[in-house]
Amino acid sequence: MFHPTIFENLKVAFENRIYDLDSLDGKIDILNRIDRMDFAIMKRDFALRFALLGEPDVTVEVVLEASLQELADEILENERAHPGSALRLRFRKRVEDSEKTCKKITEALAAIWEDDVEIKQTLSRELDDKKVGELDTILVKFKPKLDEEHIEEIPEFLEHVLESLAALNKL
Repeated sequence: MFHPTIFENLKVAFENRIYDLDSLDGKIDILNRIDRMDFAIMKRDFALRFALLGEPDVTVEVVLEASLQELADEILENERAHPGSALRLRFRKRVEDSEKTCKKITEALAAIWEDDVEIKQTLSRELDDKKVGELDTILVKFKPKLDEEHIEEIPEFLEHVLESLAALNKL
């Protein structure tokens, strides 16, 4: 009989709660959904991109990933392994004064997420882009892997994501 993997259980839990924030709670607008198996590097990934309702200038993508090794360790019940899924957030925001604003972004996100994350920012702009400022892609990578024991924490986690979106919208 088929037993869903950690990745699949986490994916369903995240998907259900994020869609509830959209359709039932009316707090967000979902902008994109990805559910893929990357055969080039043998990796599963799932992502939902959304923005706060009425605040489309800052978006976040919740990304869940599991490598082939993680999936194999779980399916083959490798006793020495501790399988799980990687979690990261990818925020996107246009910034004008990048040096000052990027520092404030790091400070705001570090205050919300504390010590369990690694924050990286990448600035970019298209050559012919007439918009003011640069696009800041803010990657928030969570250090511990997730497993089914974390499912109960998803609603609180997503409240922190909404808090992060609100903070980034103010900067």
